[in-house]
Amino acid sequence: MNIGWFGLGKLGMICSEKIVDKGHSVTGYDIKEVDSNKVDVVTNPRLAVENKDFVFVAVQTPHDPAYGGETPITHLPNKDFGIDNVKSCLKKINKYATEDTIVVLISTVLPGTTRREFAQLLDKARFIYNPYLIAMGTVAWDMVNPDMVIIGGEKPNDNDAKALVNFYKTIMENDPHYNIGTWEEAEATKIFYNTFISARLSLVNMIQDVAQKVGNMDVDVVTESLGKAGYRITSDAYMKAGMGDGGPCHPRDNIALRHLAERLDLGYDLFDAIAKSREVQAENMAKEILKYGTNIYFTSDTYKPGVEYTDGSYSLLVQHYVTKHGGMLVNGFDNPVEVVVRVHPEDEINVDEHTVVFDPWRLYYTSNPKVKVVHYGKTR
Repeated sequence: MNIGWFGLGKLGMICSEKIVDKGHSVTGYDIKEVDSNKVDVVTNPRLAVENKDFVFVAVQTPHDPAYGGETPITHLPNKDFGIDNVKSCLKKINKYATEDTIVVLISTVLPGTTRREFAQLLDKARFIYNPYLIAMGTVAWDMVNPDMVIIGGEKPNDNDAKALVNFYKTIMENDPHYNIGTWEEAEATKIFYNTFISARLSLVNMIQDVAQKVGNMDVDVVTESLGKAGYRITSDAYMKAGMGDGGPCHPRDNIALRHLAERLDLGYDLFDAIAKSREVQAENMAKEILKYGTNIYFTSDTYKPGVEYTDGSYSLLVQHYVTKHGGMLVNGFDNPVEVVVRVHPEDEINVDEHTVVFDPWRLYYTSNPKVKVVHYGKTR
């Protein structure tokens, strides 16, 4: 198939190149200068629209950087996603689109946005909302091995949605469930998928806080037991307390849903509680770290292992509270390290008896009896 692609950033380029790997032709457009040895990158948007089976839009819907989650965000006003990038792309596409053009948006937006903000920008083209369930660091694999594929059309069982399913069947390496509904159903599925994970992580880290304060508890014993309660709790995914929820999507999605709850006058704000619990849990951890010293070294700033991204990093949020409460962030060269915080279970560390290892995952052990290891959340 001939595919058009708008948005060749850190997600769009990887996804579009993966489509080429699967035997399709992709013509890509971006407002920035980018290079690819697989995608035909053009500077004229018309070439990414005309005679294309699908035209994908993969541009960011950003919040102000202050809403990233690396520092506290719950004191900020509730705010919707920024959709100007999407609107700009759709206006460009509309200039060259025909009745046969199928536009596919994969960017995250709140329920109701497509019908209210986007649909009227396309005079002739048809519109599909198809958000990806992708994590930075594993984009290429996630794209062709998804848990499910979310597709929304103007109406349920949209024929264009079915055509998109047939396209995906040519590139998938697994056999995912295709969840087809309306635009609103697809929008809701994506954002509640992310916030469900946030809520789950906040809850298991609450158990960690309880274990720390009550005593005679190992948080892992509790969460592993809950994770095996498959009938009622489904699985053990996200049932390991440690560094809390982070990444480029989850903190900002909670803020956006707070905005939606406020706009719809729901009368309650579950997502405010989730966002606040994340920040309080990070501050609790910071205070505990400072019990063992004031010169603190964090093994990573990234939000998860194996990536370079610090968007929404829980490590940076804990670091924020460490400095707020009088601690100093050190690298071991200019100032001696008193406490090493093992941010990811995979992080390798080399310490001596003068350094405390603070492990929120409770997985680090050493044969050196002189090295003090703190297993946060394990008080028995």
